[in-house]
Amino acid sequence: MSEIEENKPKPEPKPVEKKKPDPRKKLAKPDKMLILNSSPHLHTTKSVKSIMWSVVIALFPAMAMAIYYFGLPAVWMILTCVAAALGAEIIMNLMKGEKITIIDGSAIITGILLALTLPPSFRLTSAALGSIVAITLGKHIFGGLGYNIFNPALLGRAFLQASFPVAMTTWSNPITPKFENTDAISTATPLGSFKFEKIFTDYSDMLIGNIGGSLGETSAIAVLIGGIFLLILKNADWRIPVSILVTVTIFGSIFWMLNPAQYPDPLFHILSGGLLFGAFFMATDMVTSPITTKGAWIFGIGIGILVVIIRLFGGLPEGVMYSILLMNGATPLINRYTRPRIFGESKK
Repeated sequence: MSEIEENKPKPEPKPVEKKKPDPRKKLAKPDKMLILNSSPHLHTTKSVKSIMWSVVIALFPAMAMAIYYFGLPAVWMILTCVAAALGAEIIMNLMKGEKITIIDGSAIITGILLALTLPPSFRLTSAALGSIVAITLGKHIFGGLGYNIFNPALLGRAFLQASFPVAMTTWSNPITPKFENTDAISTATPLGSFKFEKIFTDYSDMLIGNIGGSLGETSAIAVLIGGIFLLILKNADWRIPVSILVTVTIFGSIFWMLNPAQYPDPLFHILSGGLLFGAFFMATDMVTSPITTKGAWIFGIGIGILVVIIRLFGGLPEGVMYSILLMNGATPLINRYTRPRIFGESKK
């Protein structure tokens, strides 16, 4: 080999080109991705409208039994309260320049719930006034659906209780053979009979609804069917009714064991009055109940304790309405102190 050939520069090897990774392959492995976005982070296929109308469907058994036991007065009561609630909703929407929201079902629910908490003989004009108060003062004065602090239907009932105390405690007998030879409007509720006269009502009558009381108290079985339907759809937090009923059972049992002649047994507490109706349909209102798991338990326990205290030691035989409203007022505080810690947050 000549000297020239030895000194000739050798060609450099061509660099090997590295293949760029296909970005589509990374996207195909979501378990290795870190996604950053703003809240909300939890999504669901359910809408406000679907949840509201499921509650309306769940109320069908209670409405059907109310109509069966009290006839046309129950029909007119429900229709009047719903019509007044829808009318008030439309007027408030127009006054606030909002889109008409009656289609979401929230106003209909308010009207039905209020009607089922009223005596069958209650004046329709007064019932309509209660629906108007429930929608305007109970809902829209706070900003509308999602902003109200108190359950609108219960706030409307509280207004009627304060405005018409005699009419709100005047009860009608069911139109059944058992009450054929009695005055149509002369009965007492099971709670009133026991509190003032120490007379027990047959448990079978309270189960099927053959008793005097508010329209929603007509049948414990009907209320349970509707309540369980809501729990199956997961449109109500099961912790709230469970904690209410367990608390009433335990707390009521303590007083009953101390003096059975003076205080009713826990089963009587559960089946009588509006406890079941309030536990499944009033206390579980998503807007006015706590949003945390621990808060739901505290909320339900508080309602259960207040119900027993008011029933046994208050001037009125029933205390479900006031118990729920009081705990509605405490809900913001419960949410604040049961808020889960943010990821990475340290205790002070």
